Amino acid sequence: MAATYAYKVRDKGGKVTQGTLEADSPTLVASKLRSMGLTPISIDKHQASVASKELHVPGFGPKVKMKQLSVFARQFATMINAGLTLLRTLSILENQTENKVLVKIIAEVRADVEKGASLSQALAKHPKVFNKLFVAMVRAGETAGVLDRTLLQLAAIIEKQVELRAKIKSAMTYPIAVLGLVGLILTAMLVFVVPMFAGMYKDLGGTLPLPTRILMVASSIFVKGFPVIVLTDVGAVWAFKRWVQTENGRGMWDRIKLRIPIFGKLTHKTAITRFARTFSVLLRSGVPILEALEITSETVGNSVAQKAIKDVQSGVRKGESLAKPLASHPIFPSMVVQMMAVGEETGALDEMLEKIAEFYEQEVQAMVDALTSLLEPLLIVVLGGAVGSMVVALYLPMFRVINLVK
Repeated sequence: MAATYAYKVRDKGGKVTQGTLEADSPTLVASKLRSMGLTPISIDKHQASVASKELHVPGFGPKVKMKQLSVFARQFATMINAGLTLLRTLSILENQTENKVLVKIIAEVRADVEKGASLSQALAKHPKVFNKLFVAMVRAGETAGVLDRTLLQLAAIIEKQVELRAKIKSAMTYPIAVLGLVGLILTAMLVFVVPMFAGMYKDLGGTLPLPTRILMVASSIFVKGFPVIVLTDVGAVWAFKRWVQTENGRGMWDRIKLRIPIFGKLTHKTAITRFARTFSVLLRSGVPILEALEITSETVGNSVAQKAIKDVQSGVRKGESLAKPLASHPIFPSMVVQMMAVGEETGALDEMLEKIAEFYEQEVQAMVDALTSLLEPLLIVVLGGAVGSMVVALYLPMFRVINLVK
């Protein structure tokens, strides 16, 4: 029965490294290590203690970030280009990688490669970390004998995706933060400040102004029904997430996102950028066009665009051009369709798609900059208006009392 052995080895350069390996006996471990060009120093059976086990709450455990995948791909390409074998490269990456989840996966990939599986086959067993785009490009690189170049292209596209995601986050973070602050301030005033004024005005008697009465009623409802309101909000968020995960829900939500003023254009341009960038890199890597369209449809990030790409895939399967079925879907602008048609005619489709991606990346950056400069003063006005309206409503009765005294 296979067991896990902890080993310490010295490489050809004299550097001492350590790691773990599964095998039936220490002799087999030593044999494997020597075949990798390593000199074993010590091999001991690995003891997994209960104290060393980590507890993770489902959904909150450590994950492999896209940036870490990019670094992994670049390091892999560098070592392959330097002439190291796959097993040696995977062994080094296993020891150098800091993310524990990725370390475990690399070890499993290395074990599969040792058993005779190709790198793409070993990576395909971990779809949550290595998606279809990653696996397809690695497979294309293996087939063409240019794995190092393909991995560099893969690292570049992942870095572009990370950069694009960061731009979207920068556009959304500020308004979300300000709106959250507004919500906290209004909640604090309704729960703590307004009830104090309500008690004071009740002792004075008389009829309060309409804005003040509305505020008092809202505060009373909020204070008495606070637990119900919180549970309702949590339930609504949970129900929304479940709905979005369904096919119909996701399709409807993606259509709604495209129609939201200002942010809809940003979502649209982001989807076009992802489509053009991914499709271009896959074609350049030698992935067959039908498979490239399949992978692109799954990574575009919008079901409306995904449906359009699936339609294009069906058309290509029947012998049609790419541009013809694409033109019938409004989500793809005429400029994109025309440039792709020119790319097909000239045999430079990947270059045209690269230019489309660069153009829309610049458009996204321009929109993010414009949104940031526009939303800052607008949200300050919203914050001031919301808090100011409550303050005015609270002090209106005092103004009346002062007038009566005069």
